[in-house]
Amino acid sequence: MSPTTLPAGPDHGHVTFLGAGPGDPGLLTLRAVEALANADVLVAEHEVLDVVRAHARSGVAVLDTDADSAAASSADTFPGTGTPQLAVVDGASTTAGAPAVRDAAHLVMQAARGGKRVVRAVSGDPGLDTYAAEEMLACAAEGVPFEVVPGVAAAVGVPAYAGVPLRDAQGADVRFVDARTASDRCWTEVGASDGTVVVSTTLDSVAAAAGELVAGGRKPDTPLTVTVAGTTTRQRTWTATLGTIAQTLKQAKVLPSPEGGRPVIAVVGERSAAAQRDQLSWFESKPLFGWKVLVPRTKEQAASLSDQLRSYGAVPHEVPTIAVEPPRTPQQMERAVKGLVTGRYEWIAFTSVNAVKAVREKFEEYGLDARAFAGIKVAAVGEQTARALVAFGVKPDLVPSGEQSAAGLLEDWPPYDPVFDPIDRVFLPRADIATETLVAGLIELGWEVDDVTAYRTVRASPPPAETREAIKGGGFDAVLFTSSSTVRNLVGIAGKPHNVTVIACIGPATAKTAEEHGLRVDVMAPEPSVHKLAEALADFGSRRRAAAVEAGDPVTRPSERRPGARRRRSTST
Repeated sequence: MSPTTLPAGPDHGHVTFLGAGPGDPGLLTLRAVEALANADVLVAEHEVLDVVRAHARSGVAVLDTDADSAAASSADTFPGTGTPQLAVVDGASTTAGAPAVRDAAHLVMQAARGGKRVVRAVSGDPGLDTYAAEEMLACAAEGVPFEVVPGVAAAVGVPAYAGVPLRDAQGADVRFVDARTASDRCWTEVGASDGTVVVSTTLDSVAAAAGELVAGGRKPDTPLTVTVAGTTTRQRTWTATLGTIAQTLKQAKVLPSPEGGRPVIAVVGERSAAAQRDQLSWFESKPLFGWKVLVPRTKEQAASLSDQLRSYGAVPHEVPTIAVEPPRTPQQMERAVKGLVTGRYEWIAFTSVNAVKAVREKFEEYGLDARAFAGIKVAAVGEQTARALVAFGVKPDLVPSGEQSAAGLLEDWPPYDPVFDPIDRVFLPRADIATETLVAGLIELGWEVDDVTAYRTVRASPPPAETREAIKGGGFDAVLFTSSSTVRNLVGIAGKPHNVTVIACIGPATAKTAEEHGLRVDVMAPEPSVHKLAEALADFGSRRRAAAVEAGDPVTRPSERRPGARRRRSTST
């Protein structure tokens, strides 16, 4: 389909100046999410683009203010102007370049003149942004209505994530300094004070800023903390004094950056609680902080699991190992669904989310909905399967009270009773590779079973080359195996994980398969649940971190170990 431009809007547009916060997407306000969902055009700095873009609607025009001007010259334009505009291709957003940050006001105004709802997103808070005020004045001068949605300022949010409160019970003064624009007079004033100073600077300029404070009157032994990549899983904080920070960064092998250095927040002061950071560092002390965890499932399957891993500080990376396809011969499935409607079955048992999806798609094909389950008892294995049924409008009558497996379901399944059960037949929609455990058990309980292939599982396509290299080269800190097939398929499409990668398995059968493929199992879930597996990995990470702290060693991720280092053999249960 050829690109089409955004439809024309009313005569007067609207601009929302939005603070995207210091980096953590979770710090966006509810009002910010609402504004993004209604935007026609999103103008954003590159560093916040990923944070805000996830909340924009499909088809929004996205303008990156930091993109090369060369890219801009080849872009489409807003009607009647020479300003870059995005073309909407098949309803999906794409990104065009803009000349530079200073031209963002021009982009915003041209979009607003065309009647667009424009969101101008900046890092931190708009009130502290260098250019936002000028862009607001431009809107006011031309009568373009605008609003401001505050965001969490880096100077406040980053110290909070670093475990460095800015004020204590005595209520010390807090001064904020941007080292890029601070004058000699400014350094003298803050150097002469005894309050807390929050300095926005770069890694390359931290030592120089410390020197300015000492020259202004601060004692060289004044504590400070320096945090880079604050509020993200790349966050790192160093604790030192004004006089030792240069040496501390040198020992940490923080090298000068050719781009002028990464932005950092330094907190200086006797009362800034730098000495208490060991107790207050809640973010960087998360059990899996910064761990890159491979989850061999699709994004849909891994959604809640990935959210759980993020709560532990991890960075989940989903890699599908199995693709789901319709059965080769659909007639059996069609007969079974018709049998549901005509009263052929007493029970239907779902053993996976994919089985629910297969039946639901067939229902929609026939114009049916959840009402077709009336009078039929429904069983489900696993909490995710049960949730998928509830989302379909069906509440399961039976979910295993113990182990979430075929064996667990059989333990709770009632035997057939001709007095109480008018029909003796069970509909079992499953994968083509499913085991016969459930079928045999139901027959033993006196039931007739229609074991129907609802979908086929095939090996997924290999992941991108960079992912394969990370798997084999030790770029991942851990991998979660949720079944034996995920072990076989991941090794088949991407290769065997490196020996420094922590291997976590959902149960004994999966662990046995992993060992058969030459992998050493470090973590095993106490029960076959993906969420218990994530908990077990977090416990492993906590123990590993505690051991490093107790030994006085730096806390590192598994992928940061020396290449070829031998790993201690132990299995956690």
